[in-house]
Amino acid sequence: MPKRRSGAAGSTRQLGLFERQAPTAWGEPDGTETAISMERALREENVDEAHRRVVRNGGSAGVDDMSVDDLLPYCQEHWPRIREELFSGRYMPKPVLKVEIDKLDGGGKRTLGIPCVLDRMIQQALLQVLQPVIDPTFSNSSFGFRPGRSAHQAVLQAQSYVKAGYDWVVDLDLEKFFDRVNHDVLMARVARRVKDKPMLLLIRRFLQAGMFEGGLISPRKEGTPQGGPLSPLLSNILLDELDKELEARGHRFVRYADDCNVYVQSQRAGERVMQSLEHFLGKRLRLRINHKKSAVARPYERSFLGYSLTRGQKPDRLRVAPKSIRRLKDRLRKEFRKGRGRKLASTCDTLARTTRGWVAYFKLAETPSNFDVLDKWLRHRLRCILWRQWKNPRTRLRHLRNAGVEPRLAAGLAWSGRGTWPIAATSAVNRAIPNAMLEAHGFQSLLREYQRLRRSI
Repeated sequence: MPKRRSGAAGSTRQLGLFERQAPTAWGEPDGTETAISMERALREENVDEAHRRVVRNGGSAGVDDMSVDDLLPYCQEHWPRIREELFSGRYMPKPVLKVEIDKLDGGGKRTLGIPCVLDRMIQQALLQVLQPVIDPTFSNSSFGFRPGRSAHQAVLQAQSYVKAGYDWVVDLDLEKFFDRVNHDVLMARVARRVKDKPMLLLIRRFLQAGMFEGGLISPRKEGTPQGGPLSPLLSNILLDELDKELEARGHRFVRYADDCNVYVQSQRAGERVMQSLEHFLGKRLRLRINHKKSAVARPYERSFLGYSLTRGQKPDRLRVAPKSIRRLKDRLRKEFRKGRGRKLASTCDTLARTTRGWVAYFKLAETPSNFDVLDKWLRHRLRCILWRQWKNPRTRLRHLRNAGVEPRLAAGLAWSGRGTWPIAATSAVNRAIPNAMLEAHGFQSLLREYQRLRRSI
């Protein structure tokens, strides 16, 4: 290793990014300003851990095509120069690679900015120093991108407010939040918590790194695209000002990333809150509300993190939001189309990998009927696949007759010109392809998996 800056060294584990060195005195941080510094971020143990996390997380290469497997040899050769550039303020992050993915709600595209793996490692090193000091200062009503907090906790907190009588919700959707963050406004909030000038300069440069698309690099004057380790923390730093404002007003609210719900006791109160928050967000944070997706409504009319609430005789129970079910069906339809030409067991295995995680996320739902209905829909789809695969009418007739279907009915179905979907719904085809046959091919019931998970709650 090259000659180190005073107090900026430390021992690391072998087989990490650095060779083992004799330990030097670091001491424990004696306050926020000491804990948050470039020197602590570039401590060898911290960078070593950042390297391990980037490698473990994997991900695609950035604009330089360097993979996570190439990162270690590159750093072993170039880290002394990179480290000195970081300390001196000469380090320039590479542009991020623009990637667009479909939004989960089907409403257009979400822009991701993928940094190169070296920049991801440096951002991760900064995050490991920033988060332990800054995160504890955030609101208890903030749940997104925070260690020890989850979407399930946010959903349960929202339900508790409704059960307490706050049965109107101000559902806020910030218009293109990650694309519209004002850099000056954000950095002003960061500077209240971070006093180390080299670190502040580096964070701003990460924000301003250009966007690479189609061979061209476009400058970035606003936004903090998702894709880098620092973006979630920076978004929470900015929106913490919204949280503190809501707390000062005495509101009951839940925020997960840029999804924020405020719970009130009347429609009029909700409309007042919506109007005042629109003014606050525009004036203080330079953010806009998306009026097409925001509303003052009853909680059962809206969804939050994929969940909704019931109404009627058994109100305020958690259920899977209808649009979450529609999204799952749209996703699975693609797999069913692929399954027409392959073994049913392969299709069932693919379905299980998708639905297992989906059921685990929605295990808080208190309405088992959602999962039972989905099971019936999935079985219907699988019967359609098998019926198509029995292309020859004689093959279809044989399976129907073997199941004990009356000969005339079996012949009528086998040579029928009706569509596959209505035929697969008939009791005769259900007898020929019973649930036990589908399970023998690997079909896994969503309802049974849901019931198993509910017992563990």
